[in-house]
Amino acid sequence: MGKRVAVVLAGCGVYDGSEIHESSAVMVHLSREGAQAEVYAPDVDQMHVVDHVKGQPTQEKRNVLVESARIARGNIKDLAKLDVKGLDALIIPGGFGVAKNLSTWATQGKNCIISKEVEDVLKAFHAAKKPIGLCCISPVLAAKIFPGCELTVGHDTECEKWPYAKTAETMKELGCKHVNKHVTETHVDMKNKLVTTSAFMCNAPIHEIYDGIGKMVKEVVRLA
Repeated sequence: MGKRVAVVLAGCGVYDGSEIHESSAVMVHLSREGAQAEVYAPDVDQMHVVDHVKGQPTQEKRNVLVESARIARGNIKDLAKLDVKGLDALIIPGGFGVAKNLSTWATQGKNCIISKEVEDVLKAFHAAKKPIGLCCISPVLAAKIFPGCELTVGHDTECEKWPYAKTAETMKELGCKHVNKHVTETHVDMKNKLVTTSAFMCNAPIHEIYDGIGKMVKEVVRLA
């Protein structure tokens, strides 16, 4: 029997939802590992909607669950209905939706609030000692909830290749240990069963991002 892995999405689109390539890579790699993805998203309004051509917010209103259903091909459940008992692991892809719809990191940084539903789910998997996979910006959720945990969002020195490296410094301010890793690598915090990889925090070719997510998924399934 394959492992059942909850995948929590935050909308559809890098600037206001889940990063689509990351989400797709998670699904493909779970399938390759013989695991079953069970997709969830909170039934809430997005913080805002971004026109991905112009890179500018619009006046539109969209729902996180409805938008996430696009990635899940309609096979999705309300996050409020997630029951950790029947699941073996949790994965949360990145994208600005994590920092806008699952938390207020985009506007408040380390002083952010994490959505109660998301926090409850993360704490439930952690308490059950079930592995949690996080990529791109989503490790900030663990940084906020599990002080002292070990994570990677790539590198902690900003440059053209690592444009979001200041995130690592902010996570350190929350009391986490940040471990520098290349985009094709993961970091495993065995104590907390957290598996992280940088994905699009790195300005890298998409196949390298895909490979890094593959290693993260493989490790999550192995630990489940």
